[in-house]
Amino acid sequence: MSGVPEVIGVLGAGTMGSGIAQLACLAGARTLLHDPDAGALERALERIPAALERGAEKGRWSAEDARAAAGRLEAVAEVGDLAGCGLIVEAAPERLEVKRELFAELSEVAPEAVLASNTSSIPITAIAPAAADPSRVVGMHFFNPAPLMRLVEVIAGLESSDEALAVARATGEAMGRRVIDAADVPGFVVNRCNRPFGLEALKLLAERVAGVEAIDRICRLGGGFRMGPFELSDLVGVDVGLEVAKSFHELSFGEPRWRPSPLAARQVAAGRLGRKCGRGWYEYGDGAHRPDDPEPPAAGGGAGRLVVIAGELPVAEELRGLAAAAGWAVADPFAAAGEVPWLVVDCGTEPGDPPLQGGPLAVLCADGSLHGLDPGGGSVGFHVLPPLDGGTLVELTRSAHTTDIAAQRAEELFTSLGRHVAWVDDAPGLVLGRIVCQLVNEACFAVGEGVAGAEDVDDGMVLGLNHPRGPFAWLEAIGAAHVLAVLDALRAELGEERYRAAPLLRRLAIGA
Repeated sequence: MSGVPEVIGVLGAGTMGSGIAQLACLAGARTLLHDPDAGALERALERIPAALERGAEKGRWSAEDARAAAGRLEAVAEVGDLAGCGLIVEAAPERLEVKRELFAELSEVAPEAVLASNTSSIPITAIAPAAADPSRVVGMHFFNPAPLMRLVEVIAGLESSDEALAVARATGEAMGRRVIDAADVPGFVVNRCNRPFGLEALKLLAERVAGVEAIDRICRLGGGFRMGPFELSDLVGVDVGLEVAKSFHELSFGEPRWRPSPLAARQVAAGRLGRKCGRGWYEYGDGAHRPDDPEPPAAGGGAGRLVVIAGELPVAEELRGLAAAAGWAVADPFAAAGEVPWLVVDCGTEPGDPPLQGGPLAVLCADGSLHGLDPGGGSVGFHVLPPLDGGTLVELTRSAHTTDIAAQRAEELFTSLGRHVAWVDDAPGLVLGRIVCQLVNEACFAVGEGVAGAEDVDDGMVLGLNHPRGPFAWLEAIGAAHVLAVLDALRAELGEERYRAAPLLRRLAIGA
């Protein structure tokens, strides 16, 4: 058996189990749903047909398909009633001892069935020995809400057979999901590669580079993320996130990139667990927890004034195009020799380039902080990531010596490009650069270690987490040299192993 089973069992009728059962019904399988909590099972039997009907109203499938799918759903009172299933998906609470007990029971009840766990964090290899035949145990990690998120990770434990994995893949595809293969490592593909989104934000907060609201706003407006990391933390639960971080750190035997944050531990100790209790990083009252994001300013107003934009990184080329479209007279350092520019924008000069002089200076904080790149100088620092059409915000920073005219002109230039500006404290990569470069770095570690392929990583982050693009798409847009510069500068300035570059990333930068 390697195709989609005619009968699929789902163990657990909570949010995830109900969603998986809905997908199984729609895939054409007779679907048996079990939960030891009779109330949860009853609620699921009301929720699933209603969701199918709403989907038909929204045009996701026909009303006839919705009725047929609902007709394939059956509640069963005992685990033993799952005996005829070809595949059983477990969606029980995330506790190893609970899952091991269930898999031991399921393998007795349905010895020929493929047993799949929907775990998001427990190694499949730790669950499988509880089954009579560990080769029939795999992971099928769906994303919440399962009916809407178009991804499933299929995880091979150490003993998982090719046949069992083929059943899981075929079932995921029949459910209309993008199936990606994942190694049995902490977090599998998506949750592992997303670690830096929250952890680097907490590090930025701890270093007081920016506050909670500013970090979230920069991620939304500058990076195109639907939610900032602290909003996401509140949605998931600060306590849940902390436990996951502890698990990653423990399973990796202390990997510095995955070290939990004391700030998250403090929030949990204070009972600020997020939306579920009314306050976390934000307060949740009757109104919205934050104001709506503003529209970007109108582009234009360069009025033919000269700006010199130096550097060969992709960000320099994109800034030159935007500035020219906004009416600036744009030149590189060679073409501007002898003229006094209104503003000089240094995106990384190379040996042999003419000296940048004659006007106020804005320095890209990629291969260092502003303090490191222009110690004692009057320049202003900035950072922004390509693709520039994917965001509407540029970050600025200043030192004690930054001149007012440099700060004012940098604000005016970037506003004229149709961008908001956000002032933050100094650091290589500032806020968004640090977070995204660490996302890219973690993805390069994962691919280099054989966890998944680059295409699967990108699809997983977009389809599983609604990221605006995957880490390798970011890497292509930003350029490996830019990403590596930020990471190397962070490691040099902060002295922390968490910023060591993945060997794959360093090879890509050398070959660029």
